[in-house]
Amino acid sequence: MASAVRDLELDLDAFEGPFDLLLTLLLKDAIQPSEIDMAAIVVAFVERLAERDELDLDACGEFLVLIAALLELKARHLFPDEEAELSELEPEEAAEELARRLAEYRRMKSAAIWLREQLEGQRELYFRLGPAPLAPNPERRLAPQEPLRLVEAMRGLAVEPPPVSLSHMALRFPPVSQFVERFRALLTRRRRFDFDTEMQGLSRVEQAVAFLALLELRKEGEIVISQAAPFAPIRISRADEPVSDSDDERMLQWIARSA
Repeated sequence: MASAVRDLELDLDAFEGPFDLLLTLLLKDAIQPSEIDMAAIVVAFVERLAERDELDLDACGEFLVLIAALLELKARHLFPDEEAELSELEPEEAAEELARRLAEYRRMKSAAIWLREQLEGQRELYFRLGPAPLAPNPERRLAPQEPLRLVEAMRGLAVEPPPVSLSHMALRFPPVSQFVERFRALLTRRRRFDFDTEMQGLSRVEQAVAFLALLELRKEGEIVISQAAPFAPIRISRADEPVSDSDDERMLQWIARSA
């Protein structure tokens, strides 16, 4: 290997040292080809040639062979599927495939240049969404009208609507006297009764009116209301009915807890 290539010092992002050491590391897979900047190697070699008084054709030829091999190695590493396809081609077919890819590359490069020129030329151009301000307004035509149908619709609007019934919203309260007489009749037949038992099957409004009837009888001194504990059954007895000591004791305990 010529000394200009062998002693070429490289300072890359992934490698720093002589060119021949880089080749050794690449062949041993110590460095991935995709990590090497091939353009930086070419620039370093050209700068090295510029420092010499005469052109070393042997070194240039050997460098071209090596850099071409590195480029092929990097391309195969980046595109493994295409490497398998190219390995099956004959030399003539491979040359045709290379020419086709170069032509496609030139087309893509030309398209990129054209797009860049279009972007630079139309950078300050803006467009608005919606119709142009001077666009003609479309003429709106009404469908054929039937006056008689309009008259029928107006007659339907002129009819006074029926009154809205609120009867279903009214609450009907039974008279308190009805439950007062009912409880008095019970106490004439029995000494005491359970309020919850007598209220079964009644609505909440009727139960509230019945409780008011109890308070009215208690106010008149006709009954005695007792309850062993909070939320326990309410017992009603006649005012002249003696209350047992156990009942008095439970009433006192409940009153004390409630206080």
